[in-house]
Amino acid sequence: MRESTRERASEWDTEWAAQRAAEALRYLGRNYPECLGDLRALDEHEEAAHQAAMSGDKGAYLEALRSYCRAGRDAALRIRRGAA
Repeated sequence: MRESTRERASEWDTEWAAQRAAEALRYLGRNYPECLGDLRALDEHEEAAHQAAMSGDKGAYLEALRSYCRAGRDAALRIRRGAA
């Protein structure tokens, strides 16, 4: 029988997850700071990371953070193209 979501979440390594999320934000802030002005563009990916954390799935969590970074990059590039 599968563990409940609450049990998997209680085993989640919050320090590891916080470090990965901080790395993603630092990457965006350093390379694509424009995207940080409109974080709504990243909501879908933030929710995916949250869901992965709630299910205790590190692979899905990392993939959600990669998608978060790609979405931030894409948003920043759209902003840059509009400013040119």
